Amino acid sequence: KKTNEKWNLTVHYYCLLMSSGIWQRGKEEEGVYGFLIEDIRKEVTRASKLKCSVCKKTGASIGCVAPRCKRSYHFPCGLQRECIFQSFCWKHRPVQIITSNNCRDSLLCTICLEFIEPIPTYSVLRSPCCKNAWFHRDCLQVQAINAGVFFFRCTLCNNSDIFQKEMLRMGIHIPEKDASWELEENAYQELLQHYEHCDVRRCRCKEGRDYNVPDSKWEIKRCQCCGSSGTHLACSSLQSWEQNWECCECRSILYSEFQKAKKHALPNTNVGINDCLLEESSPKLPRQSPGDQCKDLLRQGSKFRRDISTLIIELGFQVKKRPKKVFINKANFWNSALDGFRNQNFNPSYTIEIVYVNENDHFGREQPGSKQEFLSLLMQQLENSSLFEGSLSKNLSLNSQALKENLYYEAGKMVAISLVHGGPSPGFFSQTLFNCLAYGPENTQPILDDVSDFDVAQIMIRINTAATVDDLNSLINDYYKYLEFIGCLRLITSISDKYMLAKDILVYHVIKRVQAPFESFKQGLKTLGVLEKIQTYPEAFFHIFCHKPENLSAKILSDLFTVHTLSDVQTLGFWNSYLQAVEDGKSTVTMEDILIFATGCKSIPPAGFKPNPSIECLHMDFPVGNKCDNCLALPITSTYKEFQESMDFAIKNTLRLEKEENSHFI
Repeated sequence: KKTNEKWNLTVHYYCLLMSSGIWQRGKEEEGVYGFLIEDIRKEVTRASKLKCSVCKKTGASIGCVAPRCKRSYHFPCGLQRECIFQSFCWKHRPVQIITSNNCRDSLLCTICLEFIEPIPTYSVLRSPCCKNAWFHRDCLQVQAINAGVFFFRCTLCNNSDIFQKEMLRMGIHIPEKDASWELEENAYQELLQHYEHCDVRRCRCKEGRDYNVPDSKWEIKRCQCCGSSGTHLACSSLQSWEQNWECCECRSILYSEFQKAKKHALPNTNVGINDCLLEESSPKLPRQSPGDQCKDLLRQGSKFRRDISTLIIELGFQVKKRPKKVFINKANFWNSALDGFRNQNFNPSYTIEIVYVNENDHFGREQPGSKQEFLSLLMQQLENSSLFEGSLSKNLSLNSQALKENLYYEAGKMVAISLVHGGPSPGFFSQTLFNCLAYGPENTQPILDDVSDFDVAQIMIRINTAATVDDLNSLINDYYKYLEFIGCLRLITSISDKYMLAKDILVYHVIKRVQAPFESFKQGLKTLGVLEKIQTYPEAFFHIFCHKPENLSAKILSDLFTVHTLSDVQTLGFWNSYLQAVEDGKSTVTMEDILIFATGCKSIPPAGFKPNPSIECLHMDFPVGNKCDNCLALPITSTYKEFQESMDFAIKNTLRLEKEENSHFI
C-alpha cells in the first residue's frame, strides 16, 4: 500500500500496476512510481463504473485483453480465480502445451524440492529450456521478486532470455530491480573477516573473549573444520598451536560421519570431555578451511542465508482462502483451543477465523476475535505450560499425563500453525532443544544449563569437581541406585573417566529421558511442512525459536502503522510525540502496551501483520483498538496534553481489565 500524503491518495502498488486503463506516463519520481496523480484519479473514476465478475462489487480496474471478453475483476479476486495479469481472465489465460510427457512419476520442484505432478496447470509450470525442470508458480513468483530482472533465470541451466520470456507469458511478475541480496548493506563483508573470539562457555582469560596474543597460551585457535569458532589455547587445555581442535558442532558432524563409516574410535585429540560440555556454538561465518569439503559448504551456504520472513511467507502459500471457525471460550482458553484443533473438521491449511463464546451467555452470542491475538495468547500458554521446563531457555519436560493425552503432539502442531498463519514464534526454546529438532538428538551435545533439576545438576557438579579416583568412586557409591536406574554406571579406572560419566548423565537427563515427548512433539511440528523447513534452513529459524523479538522503539511503531487518508495532521503530530515520550519513559504505558492495544500482540510476528496495522483519526474521547483489523483510532484533541492523558488512560485501563479477566479465567 502506497500513500501520497500531499494528494491524500492511497493505492495498492499491484492494483496500480495491473489496472487496464492507466500507463506510466511520468518519470519514476513523479506521482506514484511514475503513475501521474491525474491519471490515477481518472482510473478510479473508470473502475467505479465496472462490476467485478467474481465478487460483483464495483471498482474492478483489471480487464481481460482477449477480444470480445467483457470480464473485469479486482486484483485479489483475479488471484482467487487464477487469472494471469498480463491481463487474461480465467477463460482466456495462456497455457503451456506439452506434446509428450515421458515423466509419469512425480518430480521435484527445483526451487523448494517438494514433489509435484509434472502436468502443466495454473499452479505448476515447466521450464522452456530444461524439459524436466518443473516449478510451483508460487515458488517462481517468490524467486522472481527476490532475484529481479537481472538475476531471475532457470535454476538448472541459468538461461535468462528464453526463461524470462516464457515466465512473463505465464503471468510471473519480474520486477525491474537488482536482486535483494545485492541491495543488502555491506553484503558479504563477513568473507573478509578473520575470526578471533573464544567460544568456550567458560573462558578463562581475564582480558576477555576477544583477547589474542600470538605465541602464548592466550592465542586463539580456530576450528580446523569450519574456521568460524575459536578458543584460547588455555581455555581448551591445548598444549601448542600444532594440536587440532574442533568446535562442538563440527565435532558432532565428524562423530556422525565416523559412525556411518563404522569406525570404532574418534580421532585422538587432547581435548577433555568437559571442554565439549562447556562449549557454546557461535554463529557460523563462511568456512575458511581448505579442500573440496569446504568449497561444497560454501556453495551450500547461500541457502542458510534465506530471510526468515520470506521462508514463513512461502509456508503461508499453503493456506487456502477457505475460512474455518475455531470457537474459543476465554474462561477455558487452553481446553477450547485444544478442542478446536482436535476437531475432525479442522484443517490446518484453511484460513482460521476466531470466534469468542461465553458459556454463561444464554443468548448464544458470538464475538469475532483476532487470529493474531489468539495465536499470541496460545504461545504464552504454551511457554508457561508443564510441557516445558526451565526458566528462560526451555527444554521439553517429562509429563506422563501429557504424554498419555498426546499433548506434546498438539503443542508441536500449535507452534507450526502459529508460524504458518502469521502468528508469533515461540522464542523460548533452548539451543539444545532447537538443535535436536534441526540436526537430530544424535548430533546434539547438551550443556549443564539445560538441567533444570537442582539435585541432578548438583550430582554432575560434584562428579566434575572430584579430585581423585577415590572421591569419584565414593560419589558413585552415594548415587549408585540413581546411576543404575538411568543406565550410567561405569567402571572408573582414572580420574578423567569423570568427564564421560558426567556427559552420560547429561545426555540421559536432557535427551534420552524425554525421547517419547520429543518424538511426539516433532511429529506435531511436521504440520504444514514446518519441521522440514526448519531442517533445511536451521540458521534462519534459530533466532525466532530461541530468542525473543527485538525491543520496540518509537521509529519501529511509527513505521509499522500506515495512515489512512484524510487524517488529522495535528493528531498525527501528537501521535509521533507520544511514541517518543513512551520510549523516553515519560509515560506509564510501554511500546508493547500500545501494540497489544491495537493488535493483540506484544511483538511483531516474523512474517509481519496481516492486515498491516493502520491509524485513523476520529472525533471521540478515547482511542479505540480494533484487533481484528489491526486498526488504531486516535482521538482528535486540541492539545497534546489532552491527547497523552486520553491515550494513557484508555490503554492502561483496557490492558489492566483484560489482564485481570485472563488471570481470573486461568
